[in-house]
Amino acid sequence: MPDTMPKIKRILVAGGAGFLGSHLCERLVDAGHDVICVDNFFTSQKENIQHLLDRPNFELIRHDVTLPLYLEVDEIYNLACPAAPGHYQYNPIKTMKTSILGSINLIGMAKRCRAKILQASTSEVYGDPVVHPQPETYNGSVNPIGPRACYDEGKRAAETLFMDYHRVHRLPVRVVRIFNTYGPRMHPYDGRVVSNFIRQALTGEDITIYGDGNQTRSFCYRDELVEGMIRMMDNTSDVIGPINLGNPDEFTIRELAETVVELTGAKSRLTMKPSPADDPRQRCPDIASARKILDWEPKIALRDGLEKTVEWFRGIDFDRFRPPTPCY
Repeated sequence: MPDTMPKIKRILVAGGAGFLGSHLCERLVDAGHDVICVDNFFTSQKENIQHLLDRPNFELIRHDVTLPLYLEVDEIYNLACPAAPGHYQYNPIKTMKTSILGSINLIGMAKRCRAKILQASTSEVYGDPVVHPQPETYNGSVNPIGPRACYDEGKRAAETLFMDYHRVHRLPVRVVRIFNTYGPRMHPYDGRVVSNFIRQALTGEDITIYGDGNQTRSFCYRDELVEGMIRMMDNTSDVIGPINLGNPDEFTIRELAETVVELTGAKSRLTMKPSPADDPRQRCPDIASARKILDWEPKIALRDGLEKTVEWFRGIDFDRFRPPTPCY
C-alpha cells in the first residue's frame, strides 16, 4: 500500500515577522510543517507573529541574516530585506548588505543542506520600465546610483547570485519577482502608497500624492501573493524563474486615493507634491508565465482587498508601530 502521509518539511522563513513573511509563516504552520522564523526586527513587528509563538511547530530566532546562521532545513524562503521605500531608504547601506550578504549566507546554508531556496525578488528590478507590461525577459531600466538603487540593485545582485549557484552547483533555486502587494499587517509608516493613503484618511490628514497622480501601479492582495510563492516553491518542473507575481489590473495613483477616501468615508483632500527621484511611471506585471507554470493568477479585486485592509487599519493603534531600528 503506498504511503499517503504528507511530508512534514523543516522550513526556514527569513524575514518571517514582516508583512508577507508573517502570513507565509502562518500558512506553512497551518499546513503542519516545522517552521523557523528568522528576523532581526529592523522594520518588522513582533506582533505579526505573536499568535504563532505557542504553536509547537513554530520557532522564532532573532538574528540578522547578514551574519552566518547554521540550521538544518529542507526549504528556505528568503524574504529578509526592507521592501518599502520608507524603510529601505532609511538605511540604504543596511538594505544593500541584507540583499547581498543575507543571500550569500542563506544560499550557502541551502548548498550545505541541499535545500530548495526561494528568493523573494521584486518588480523594482525593472526600474522605470520602457516595456509595458513587464515580462520576465525585460532586463529593466535602473539607475544604479539613485536613492532607490540600494533596493533595486541589491535585489538584482541577489538574483545573479541565485542563478550562479544554480549553474555552478545545480542548487534547486526559485526566484519570484513580487509586484505591489497590500493587505492587513502592513506597517502604517512604511512609505507604501496603500498604507500611506489609508493611514492619512483614517487620521483625518490630507492624502499626499507624489507626482501628478497619473502614474500607474498594480496591486495584489497578500493572500494571493503568498499562494503564488508557495506554488513556486512546490513547483516540480525545471523552471527556476524568475517569475512575476502580481495583479495585472492597472490603476492610477489618483484612482487608488479616491477609492481609499470613499471606503474610509474620510474628508481628506488630495494634495500633490513633486515626484521622488527614479519613481517609475508605470508598473504592471506580465503574468503569462505564472498562469502557465503555476496555474496562478489573482482573483481578488482591488476594492474588495482594500475593504479588508481598511478594516484592519481601523483596529490598530498607530502609536504601537515603531520606526526602523537605527543601526549603522
